[in-house]
Amino acid sequence: MEPGQGSLKQRVQVHDLGLISYQAAWQKQTELQQGLIALKRQNRDLPDNMHKPVIHHLVWCEHPAVYTLGKSGSKDHLLISEAEALALGIDFHEINRGGDITFHGPGQVVCYPIFDLDLFFTDVHKYVRYLEEAVIRSLSSYGLAAKRVPDYTGVWLGGEAELRKICAIGVHLSRWVTLHGFALNINTDLSYFDHIVPCGIQQEGTSVTSLAAELQGSVELSEVQAKLLQHLADLFDFEVV
Repeated sequence: MEPGQGSLKQRVQVHDLGLISYQAAWQKQTELQQGLIALKRQNRDLPDNMHKPVIHHLVWCEHPAVYTLGKSGSKDHLLISEAEALALGIDFHEINRGGDITFHGPGQVVCYPIFDLDLFFTDVHKYVRYLEEAVIRSLSSYGLAAKRVPDYTGVWLGGEAELRKICAIGVHLSRWVTLHGFALNINTDLSYFDHIVPCGIQQEGTSVTSLAAELQGSVELSEVQAKLLQHLADLFDFEVV
């Protein structure tokens, strides 16, 4: 039986940071991640019956307009200069998650799980699939048949001839403790994606969409967060503290 899958659920603390700069949120994530890593080291030096309790973290936030480029991405996928981006009020950061370039901005639900996967399961692919599944299940309650697409991380809508990406995912792990996460477009201004090659995907017939665009009306972010939290808790078998 895997840790976290038995009668004792893992415990997760939820942090809602609201609208916060990307840099400040990245620093907060890193502090939480380093705290879990330090606790892991402490517990390894203690008998099992003296282990200090572990509390994982789930961070919700929105960011002012920002482009982020993952470590495996190409800067050529930013179609304007950094100076031009700044003139448009868009920040730019090269970061340590996987994946290519993406956009964060107001109207997105951004979720950063800071989980010690040693206490859930040590499988990065399964972890990403669970994040995708939480989004897919949440979107289904709005009548949308979201799905995965082979070779492309994230969550999509539409058919092969006209694929629309609604959720980007990029993660980084250190000693099996996760960092970064996913961004789900809810009421997002999609024009910001015109200045990048989203996620580095240049396949003809692919585009970016949002929940508001699909439903032809805005949706409360808190409503979507509540659905996502329930599905994440079900999939990872954790309780909120």
